[in-house]
Amino acid sequence: MEEKILQICLDVCPNVDFENETALIDDEILESFDIITIVTNLMDEFDIFIDADDIEPEYLNTFEGICEMVRSKLEA
Repeated sequence: MEEKILQICLDVCPNVDFENETALIDDEILESFDIITIVTNLMDEFDIFIDADDIEPEYLNTFEGICEMVRSKLEA
């Protein structure tokens, strides 16, 4: 699952080191359009719903946070 999530992120932002960055949102590495595109692609790929309340730095600042958000949605 992590490999697919990483590929989705890299398809949107190929120059970002998702596995090592720790402040993707806080350091404005990802722009708002990038975030929306990644979230939309994750919803399509994993057949999950990500609410606007989930689009927060705590979930999207790190690759691990993104993976955890997808895991939690799959378990719900």
